[in-house]
Amino acid sequence: MSIIKPSRRDILKLAAIAPGFALPAAARAQLGAPGGEQPAHFRFTLGDIKLTVLSDGYFQVPSSGLGVNADPEDVKAFLTRYFLPADMGYSHTNHLLIETADATVLVDVGSGSRFFDTVGRLNGNMEAAGIDPSSITHVVLTHAHPDHIWGIRDDFDEAIYPDAEYVLGEAEHAYWMQDDLVNQVPPEDQQFVLGAVNSINCDGVDWILAKDGYEVVPGVRVIDTPGHTPGHMSVVLESGGEQLIALGDSMTHAYMSFRQPEWYNGTDANGELTVATRKRLLDMAAADRMAVLGYHFPFPGVGHVVRDGERFSFVPALWQF
Repeated sequence: MSIIKPSRRDILKLAAIAPGFALPAAARAQLGAPGGEQPAHFRFTLGDIKLTVLSDGYFQVPSSGLGVNADPEDVKAFLTRYFLPADMGYSHTNHLLIETADATVLVDVGSGSRFFDTVGRLNGNMEAAGIDPSSITHVVLTHAHPDHIWGIRDDFDEAIYPDAEYVLGEAEHAYWMQDDLVNQVPPEDQQFVLGAVNSINCDGVDWILAKDGYEVVPGVRVIDTPGHTPGHMSVVLESGGEQLIALGDSMTHAYMSFRQPEWYNGTDANGELTVATRKRLLDMAAADRMAVLGYHFPFPGVGHVVRDGERFSFVPALWQF
């Protein structure tokens, strides 16, 4: 059976026409569009660490890119069962800002002005939350895909957070910066490579190339979670006996990644490795009762992992006002 999935070229084409998408209300889990602005930040604590989830916006891509190693009809049935549209997916972009006693760490920098028109809102939402961008001391990049790193530079190609220390996985850096990679990938991947290289080479950024277990600041470390990209890393926080994992794109769907952990997506560089990494993270989070933050989960994307035999469930965290 042939499986249809969107190529990176399809995704880039969609970026240009994203504002034209308008799904009917019934397709959005039976909820219509908001009549005004929604909150774009969410605050909570983990032990002594102050945390804020900040939105960079959202984007939509074809759902045919989900579960590309499964029967498309099974994927469609799964989405329908969870009140999700079977044709277009709606992805949130949840950034974690970490405030410790001595540092302020931002996880990923968003899309900036170079990807979908519906993203690139991180800095505006940060300022609306009363956070001074100049206060950021460290920036951690989970990986070098457009929606995570293209926002590293402004329209003058200069670093948006020039005084911060920048951390990227050593393996991730090595992959994107290998000689002449742009001419070794399919044409539809070339813009992704160029965007990653230009972002990594941003003026004003000196990279700390991290390996598994690297401590960014006390209580904040990175761990290897490869598969989605060759050097993808996630961020683990620990304070006061509590733990949280900022997953990046090691898990991209708040329902499918948990209930069907063996399914992978068309944007995963190595599907089998993505699945192995995901299962390891799910086992760890469930066993150790670690909170998780999903970058593309429904905002604010924070919750817990419950084991159900060989499958898992995502339980959204209880909001506190």
